[in-house]
Amino acid sequence: MLVQDLSSFALPPNFRGRPKWYVQFWWCVHSTLFAFSPQALYGWRRVVLRLFGAKIGKGVLIRPSVRVVYPWKLEVGDYTWIGDRVELYALGRITIGRHVVISQDSYLCTGSHDYTTPTFAISAVPIRIENEAWLASQVFVCPGVTIGHGAVVGVRSLVLQDIPPLAVAYGNPARVARKRTGGVVGNEDNTASVP
Repeated sequence: MLVQDLSSFALPPNFRGRPKWYVQFWWCVHSTLFAFSPQALYGWRRVVLRLFGAKIGKGVLIRPSVRVVYPWKLEVGDYTWIGDRVELYALGRITIGRHVVISQDSYLCTGSHDYTTPTFAISAVPIRIENEAWLASQVFVCPGVTIGHGAVVGVRSLVLQDIPPLAVAYGNPARVARKRTGGVVGNEDNTASVP
């Protein structure tokens, strides 16, 4: 008996959220018109993502080396920065708030497989990055995680569980080390609590 039989693997119905041809078309556009756009053409990349169903706010800065698997499952709030070589593995919904920084080489992963089933069943669980959070370089965020409002996640951290608002967390796995202090500026609709 096989523990893992990949010949029986199948995607759940409508898993991609678009037909196969549309997904392939996006990947062609992404690898050319998006990826080879000059650094300063942030507006162009916002337009391209919006054309493919992403909800992108005003003033968002997305580098040309960012990779987005399914843009129709992506929402990014106003004035957010997404750095070089960030991977937005949006098999499930990725929601990124306003004034968020996601630094270079970080990876937001909404997909996983069930290793307990021989079919290696795939799943997608949303990720949420709340307003004014900062993910430093090479942070890996696992499926189902929420990074709270104003939280900071340190370099090369592995985030397996939610990070509370205004927390500073780091490590492998990431653990809360202290509260974020300093000039915390919020909007009038900010209801974040302090851990």
